[in-house]
Amino acid sequence: MRNWITRAETGTDIPTIRDINLAAFGTPAEADLVDALRADSSWIEGLSLVATTEHGTDEQGTGEHGTAVGHALLTRCHIGDVPALCLAPCAVLPAYQRTGAGSAAVRAALDAARDLGERHVVVLGHPDYYPRFGFTRASAHGIGLSIEVPDEALMALALDAGHPLPAGTVRYAAPFGI
Repeated sequence: MRNWITRAETGTDIPTIRDINLAAFGTPAEADLVDALRADSSWIEGLSLVATTEHGTDEQGTGEHGTAVGHALLTRCHIGDVPALCLAPCAVLPAYQRTGAGSAAVRAALDAARDLGERHVVVLGHPDYYPRFGFTRASAHGIGLSIEVPDEALMALALDAGHPLPAGTVRYAAPFGI
């Protein structure tokens, strides 16, 4: 398993992040969602993280940034009235899937959120993937959605053990359409 370099997105990453989402999902829906979230009040600087190859050239030509191949995004949502974060979308270029790039981006995003003092994260995703980061079934904490989804697909994580997950209905940012 390779050690991935992770960092917050820069302005020059925006087209690459769009390409990563287009390639990973095969439709423009997630790429369009990232663009819409970037323009929404739910966007939090520093919580759009990329995993990069070790070598590449940044805008100054120093080679420090490498090429982004994976992306994880956290944006503001609420559980009931309690501020939380939503992890979505997460994407990796197909050639780099199953290499740890996605896990590295997710871990970096969760660490960045902790560093900002954030306390709770929800994700609607693959129940075999997200538990490796500490996510558990949201319904066990009294957390639900206003739409029907498989119970095992909605998961939640407390970033700070001193602040357990609140119960309530998740309210996503408007671009999610939920």
